[in-house]
Amino acid sequence: MKRINLLLLPIMLLPIMLLIFSCGNRENADLLVYNATIYTVDSSFSTTEAMVIKDGKILATGTKAELEKKYNAAGQTDAQGKFIYPGLIDAHAHFVGYGTGLQTVDLTGTESWNDIITRVTNFAKESPKDQWIIGRGWDQNDWPIKEFPTNEALNRLFPDQPVLLTRVDGHAAIANQKALDAAGVKAGDKLTGGEVETSNGKLTGILVDNAVDLVSAKIPSLTPSQLREALLDAQRNCFAAGLTTIDDCGINAPETELIRQMQDSNQLKMRLYVMLSDNKSNYDYLDKKGIIKTDRLHVRAFKVYGDGALGSRGACLLQPYTDKPGHHGFLLSDPAHFDSVANWIAQRNFQMCTHAIGDSGNRTILSIYNKYLEGKNDRRWRIEHAQVINAADFGLFGKASIVPSVQPTHATSDMYWAEQRLGADRVKGAYAYKQLLEQNGWLPLGTDFPVEDISPFKTFYAAVIRKDAKGWPQNGYQVENALSREQALRGMTIWAARANFEEKEKGSLEPGKFADFIILDRDLLKAPENELLEAKVLETFVNGESVYKKR
Repeated sequence: MKRINLLLLPIMLLPIMLLIFSCGNRENADLLVYNATIYTVDSSFSTTEAMVIKDGKILATGTKAELEKKYNAAGQTDAQGKFIYPGLIDAHAHFVGYGTGLQTVDLTGTESWNDIITRVTNFAKESPKDQWIIGRGWDQNDWPIKEFPTNEALNRLFPDQPVLLTRVDGHAAIANQKALDAAGVKAGDKLTGGEVETSNGKLTGILVDNAVDLVSAKIPSLTPSQLREALLDAQRNCFAAGLTTIDDCGINAPETELIRQMQDSNQLKMRLYVMLSDNKSNYDYLDKKGIIKTDRLHVRAFKVYGDGALGSRGACLLQPYTDKPGHHGFLLSDPAHFDSVANWIAQRNFQMCTHAIGDSGNRTILSIYNKYLEGKNDRRWRIEHAQVINAADFGLFGKASIVPSVQPTHATSDMYWAEQRLGADRVKGAYAYKQLLEQNGWLPLGTDFPVEDISPFKTFYAAVIRKDAKGWPQNGYQVENALSREQALRGMTIWAARANFEEKEKGSLEPGKFADFIILDRDLLKAPENELLEAKVLETFVNGESVYKKR
């Protein structure tokens, strides 16, 4: 038998001892993600190839070899050379409205009034005869005849069933006579911030802005069970689109409570930043509760409604519409109301977020904000849309640190007719994202779904390329206000998080932040222009958990 030199034994055992010591000192983790180009979207916009996750948060980033020396991960995900980004944040959308809309007639992309009638008729065949027929998504600007329709066909086809079909932006609708009767709407009715359209003394069925509420208020509410299903449907589609946080702009306290219940039971995994709608019950609700903040739900903001939409000529303009002389649009409330809301919110640690489209609407809200914010601050009050700005008013954003929250696909949806509404000079101050970015040095981006498509890649494309899906116009639309690719990605991640007071917990892939991220099939920062809209989400993670995987 060969003898072992006892003097050499410690040397022979040293590698084994070092291995045992090394393994014993490695920190346990849940997941190692590697073999990727990871855009961290940190302050230097750095990239890396791997990251380690534990308890839903990022522990570290670096190379696979470096991380394996320090961490013992229970699971591993090979990204197969693909591209990883922080979970995308939609800074302006309507999550609840989108979910409930999935249960109604989809009128997006309709090419004529007859097309709408066909879709509504087919939908009605499958729905109970004692229920309202609800639809949304039409835009008369997409039709050969670019005028509002009238409700004669709806009256004839549905004499005993109420019908309400809302325009794509939610700021106009057409109702049949049954629905108008249910709401008690009569020809000649007048109201602040809205219009009941008539022709030859008769109702046409067209309702603009606050007039829509007269009829929609009569629609029976969804049951809690129906609303739960709607929210789960919305969540499924959002995760598939790479969205991990949604700013829901304008819901009520009961819906917020249901969301919280569903999140607490882990049914709803989507993170939501909720803006409560401008009404007394919502103010009382949050005043009593104070800021609501969990890992998945954040409620500290109020959504106020300044004016209407440009497409329905409800946006409030300083000068008349170029294509409708004498008509300025309108504010949806008296300026005294906006002032009183701002005063109330200024006395509390809440956030004011106001829808403003027209240059007059924006000037009104900007002036009130400046009155109460009194110079530079960190209150992060927001103007939602900031769509048409007078040249003299851009500086009001920076002066009081007001956040312009914009939706780039509005530019590429409206560009076909915006100049007709505004004229060649005034339109230069519309969709001016680069000018708005310069005010504070950062800019949150959203889609405004279901007003626009849910795809965040359309947001990215519209912000950077400023063309439609067919590549029109050839040189881009008002490209002097295009964003860079880095700016657009920041606007959909870290800047959107900042608009929600959440930049310390999400929006970038850095140690200590939530492990919310997506794996894409292509590099948004380097892909050719014509490939950007083809980007596919391969997998979406929230809290380090895979919540969507492309089949």
